[in-house]
Amino acid sequence: MTLEDLVRLRRARDTMDRDYAKPLDVPALARVAVMSPGHFSRSFRAAFGETPYSYLMTRRIERAKALLRRGDLSVTEVCFAVGCTSLGSFSSRFTELVGESPSSYRARRHDEGAAIPACVAKIFTRPVRNGEAKPADRPVS
Repeated sequence: MTLEDLVRLRRARDTMDRDYAKPLDVPALARVAVMSPGHFSRSFRAAFGETPYSYLMTRRIERAKALLRRGDLSVTEVCFAVGCTSLGSFSSRFTELVGESPSSYRARRHDEGAAIPACVAKIFTRPVRNGEAKPADRPVS
């Protein structure tokens, strides 16, 4: 993979980070990276260790966790606010990544992390897939 490819992949990843609530799909992201959809998907996975869809859903679930901690939106409102179009798929993915349903996450107290700076909290609250290293095991970069 060339340095130019990495720059273009990073541009697509930045688009997902910024526009996670918009309807994004592989063809649209491939256009941002100036690659064919197939080449983009393979290259993204090789560069970042996960598929574009998986990365995007992790961003959406991270944002959903923040909105649910506030407690002023329903789970359905949060689902649509982060760009998901199916409450069932959102709930399933949230439960898979977080280990509890969005409703139970929203219902429990979140005071213990209130004093932690957001930049540190983000590292430890990032959803972790099965088989991934836990935050304490991840190398700091």
